[in-house]
Amino acid sequence: MQAVLFDLDGVITDTAKYHYQAWKNLGETLGITIDEQFNEQLKGISRMDSLIRILEYGGQSIDQWTQDQLDALAEKKNNDYRQLIQKITPEELLPGIHELLMDLQVKGIKIALASASKNGPFILKRLKIDAFFDTVVDPSKLKKGKPDPEIFLTAAAQLGADPKACVGIEDSVAGIESICAAGMFAVGVGVPEQVGANFRVASTTELTVEAIRTHFNAK
Repeated sequence: MQAVLFDLDGVITDTAKYHYQAWKNLGETLGITIDEQFNEQLKGISRMDSLIRILEYGGQSIDQWTQDQLDALAEKKNNDYRQLIQKITPEELLPGIHELLMDLQVKGIKIALASASKNGPFILKRLKIDAFFDTVVDPSKLKKGKPDPEIFLTAAAQLGADPKACVGIEDSVAGIESICAAGMFAVGVGVPEQVGANFRVASTTELTVEAIRTHFNAK
């Protein structure tokens, strides 16, 4: 096991509530009302893909928008989201994550962030854990979003790690599919059994180097 690649939302911290509020605010300006059930569809996918799903959900044809207009809407949501996350503190780290990062670092296992969130580096700094990460994938430079494996393969390449020796940790269906498509060992947090994760945990408190390595070596 050479490296562990982390998703952000739902794995390191829970910013889903901030994303939901920002998307809800944007939707209201467009005459579209979204609820928390619909918001589940937006987890793990890119900002633009989320925007397109919201517009389609509201019965609005994508063809009526230019790319510049779509970019402006996505940026408006992001600006709102960035305002909301200004108050994030280290106390919002999910249980057990700080200990896991420390243990991985001590054991010489490389660490990467493979998140669709373009605000990943900012959030890591707010949580005061950015020093643990050997690399962070820039999602704006990727051609495809999850469930495509590009983001996880890019993380492995940036670390100089063999994908088959990498572990990916996700909490979404799209994320688990992305890890599996990359040929990596998939750890699912709170995901249903049918998703196909190699190792499933109910919460981040169960994520330890020993537990992950035991299941990884038994694959």
